[in-house]
Amino acid sequence: MIRTLLRAAVVLSASLALTCQAEPKGKPAPKEKEKAKEAEAKPRAKIPNDLLGDEHVREEFGVNEFTTPSIRRIFDQLDALGTLSYDNLKKPLDEKPPADRVLLSLELGNQIAEGFLVVHCEKIEAMEPVGKALLKYAKALGAGMKFTKHSQSLLEYSIKGDWGKLRNELSATQSDVEAEMVLLRDSDVAHLISLGGWLRAFEISTQAIAENYTPEKSRVLGRPDIIEYYIGNLVDLAPEIQKQPLVQDLREGLEALHPLLDVPAGKAFTEDEVRDLRDKARLLNEIVRHTEKKEKK
Repeated sequence: MIRTLLRAAVVLSASLALTCQAEPKGKPAPKEKEKAKEAEAKPRAKIPNDLLGDEHVREEFGVNEFTTPSIRRIFDQLDALGTLSYDNLKKPLDEKPPADRVLLSLELGNQIAEGFLVVHCEKIEAMEPVGKALLKYAKALGAGMKFTKHSQSLLEYSIKGDWGKLRNELSATQSDVEAEMVLLRDSDVAHLISLGGWLRAFEISTQAIAENYTPEKSRVLGRPDIIEYYIGNLVDLAPEIQKQPLVQDLREGLEALHPLLDVPAGKAFTEDEVRDLRDKARLLNEIVRHTEKKEKK
């Protein structure tokens, strides 16, 4: 309760501060007024209800332009897949954050998803490097203060084997970044983090199902509403971000993936279809990984 009230106070204070900054003496510049009207008139992509985190539906926090699908909720869907092979699904962690803010945001989402994979597989020894990587990436984004506490808690709860609290702590890392982005007025970062988390979760789920296929497990993949949401948000990003080759490639990849996922609710995919989805999921994540390797050369 105390944490919820503190978070609400931060968001309210930020909103008041931004309001004061947005009202200089004299009349607002015509261009600024036009931009504001355009932003208000443009409908944003709708978040699937089952992907809203608990903290987003509380009255004091609300749902706003900084709210994104919860990476935890995305991973909750993987519970239907049963036991996952961590050694087969894990990816190497790069603790050196990229300089590009778009790539940094996508990679932070990837790292949070990696944390949820660790929790799902209950790999105590893997949590410490994930926590350290999350802290470095969050600091690079300008949201490191709250992450210091989270990093310590992740290690503490993993040693105790308290996987429920670990899930809560990982979920809170994403929520706290959203609160920081309110202060920085940078909703694009919040949306890119969530996209990075979904990309990694989708790769994990398709690979896990392909390795141990059953028609029942494959039913969790048919979610056109999720991919429609992320395509819509890429279209809503700032124009200078949309022009980046990385973002354009991701958008093209998601648009090519959409018709494959646009199936009746609950429909099972064949084994070949799952393998095809797995390959496409890998390619989408390779766009991010390849860009990161290129940047660090």
